[in-house]
This record gives sequence, structure tokens and C-alpha cells, in this order.
Amino acid sequence: MRWVWLLFVLLLLSGCASEPRTFLGKEPEELKAALVSYYRVWKENYLVQDGVDAEGLPYYRVVYEPGDPLVTVSEGQGYGMRIVVEMAPFDPEAREIFDGLYRFARDHPSSIDPRLMGWRVPADPEGNDAAFDGDADIAYALLLAEARWGGGAYLEAARTRIQAIWESMIGPESKLPLLGDWVDPKGETYNEYTPRISDFSPKVFKAFAQADPDHDWQAVIEASDRALTDVMNQGTGLVPDFAEPESGLGFPLRPADPNFLEGPYDGDYYYNAGRYPWRVGAYLLEGGGGSWRDRLTVLSHWVERKTGGDPYRIPIGYRLDGDPIEEGYSIFFAAPFLVAAVAQPDQEAWAKALFAAVSDRYELGYEDSVTLLSLIEVLRDRVF
Repeated sequence: MRWVWLLFVLLLLSGCASEPRTFLGKEPEELKAALVSYYRVWKENYLVQDGVDAEGLPYYRVVYEPGDPLVTVSEGQGYGMRIVVEMAPFDPEAREIFDGLYRFARDHPSSIDPRLMGWRVPADPEGNDAAFDGDADIAYALLLAEARWGGGAYLEAARTRIQAIWESMIGPESKLPLLGDWVDPKGETYNEYTPRISDFSPKVFKAFAQADPDHDWQAVIEASDRALTDVMNQGTGLVPDFAEPESGLGFPLRPADPNFLEGPYDGDYYYNAGRYPWRVGAYLLEGGGGSWRDRLTVLSHWVERKTGGDPYRIPIGYRLDGDPIEEGYSIFFAAPFLVAAVAQPDQEAWAKALFAAVSDRYELGYEDSVTLLSLIEVLRDRVF
């Protein structure tokens, strides 16, 4: 079976081989220069070397706000690990940094399941539990590291974390991702049927299934698929930040009420759901399809029509019916649409416009990290 695993990890890192050609209106060397430049700015702005462990090995962490450099969250740590291992071909320091990022995550455990990372450092005094998205990306990055550098230790660490995610952050009946290890699956307000929609990452779950055959990750993909069918606006393709049951404890789901967890836009396409086109588009780019493709096709074509093909007309969030929440422009909302557009066979001009609108623009850590991950997703097979 080892040859099957080796084939899987090679595909995980490199995707299908393709001949160099003009893409997004650029030559391969131009695309490489743009990606490496974005990575270098990201490292300078958000990567921090923060002391050493008891053995003298360095810690690295990711900060989101340059003005508040003492705070790190597990979400950002997961993004950082994914970014660094993917960019290793261009960074001789990548393995040292990656190991330091993982060391920091491992040594700042959740107060509930210590196999997972506490969501905030310094610890949240109200409870430093785990968040699903942070640990899912940390585990996936460890699989990428095993594919990149081998040795077995990364795979062992990934499997330990994936098992913890399954046991502490997957609904036992719903098979949906929980918001975190703090959620009671049978809870009244937050439970196994109240997911964050942007946690639905079929590419990541597929990788987990390969690494962890003892658990039914295909059921997680299927449950996420069902939930999306419930909550997606059929006309726009937009999905909400969070969902909750229509009644009782079970399917079908509906968009969450305002102030369900984070704020007044919890039932809208806002700063959580904005990651959805990147997560699902990544799955399509590696050959995924079915209803995942159908839904993203609706969304990608709707937003191109809505903006008249001008990315700068993408606002700061949408109501599910397509009305804008806030005027303005952010790469956070534009960059994931680039992944969705590249996954479509008929949106070359739209993808080219999106690339031009995000590839040399910088905002803050959250926005820049999601943008860099989106750029990596669409450029990996052309420049690595």
C-alpha cells in the first residue's frame, strides 16, 4: 500500500502536470515573480520568531494585526503552516519555519482537548478551546509537509490531530464540523447542526480520508454537501457565515439569525463565508465535481454578472439575495472568487481581472493570508 500513499502525496503537492503556457494573461515567470513577491511581503508583515522551547528550538507564529503583534490565533497559525510548506520551493528557510510554527501550535493546546490548539495566544481568559478551521488547516499542512519532506513524523502528527478533530469536532450524528471542541453536540444554541459554512473543505476532508481510513470522512463531505443544499440561495449561489436547524436538532438547516455567534451578519455572506469559493474551488481544481461544482458555478457566474466583470465592484459582503452589506472593496472577498473563476471553463476574462485586482494589493493579516492561499491554489501547477 505504500506506493498508493506515495502517489497520493505527490499529487497532493503538485497536482496534474501541465506544460508552461500563458495563464491569466501572464507568462510563467511573471506569475512566479508575483507569487514570490506576495509571499515575501506576507512573511515580513506577519511572521514572527517568538523565543525557543526547552530544547532551544525556535517558535514561529503568525500575527494578524501588525498593530497588535502579541496576539496569534489558531486560524492564522494554520494558514501560515499551509503557506510556508507550499512556498518551500522558493524559501530555503521553509522547513525550519514550518517546524517552528507547528511547535508553537503544539505547545499551546486547547483547554478541552490538548491534542488541538487553543484558539488564541495569549489565552482567552473565558476559555481557550479549539476552533475547527484552525486545527483542520494545521492537520492538512502536516500532510503537505509529509509529502514535501517525508520522514514519517509529519504524518504521525497529522494523524494524531485528525483523530482529535474527529473525536472532538465532528458531530457524532450530523457528521458536520462543529464550531470547536467546546460545542456540546446536543446543546440548545450551539450543537452539531450549527456549522460555520466556510469550514466545509472537501479537498481537506478528502486528504483526511486518505491519511485516516479508520474514520468516515466521506460522510463529512456528504453531510456538508447536504447542508449547503439547505442554506444556499438558489439564485445567487451565496451562502451564510453560519447555519442552524430550521427546528429541533437535525436537518434541514437555514441561515443563522443575526448575532447568532459573532455579529449582525451571521446569516449573510460576510467575513466567514467569504472563504467558501476558495475552499470549494480548490476541490474543483483537483478534479472534484457534482453538486459542489454546480453550486460554485452558480455563484461564480452570478458575481461576474453582478459586477459587470469589474472586481472592484465586489462589496464588503452580501445579503444572500445579492444586496451589498457595505460599500467598498477588499481582497478578502475578491481573491476567493479567483479560485472559483479559474475552476470554470468559461471565465478566463473574469479570472484575469480578479488576478489583476488582488495579486499586488495588501491589507491586513486575515485578508492577505486568504489572498495568498488563493494565489497558491491557482498558480501552484504553473510555477512550482
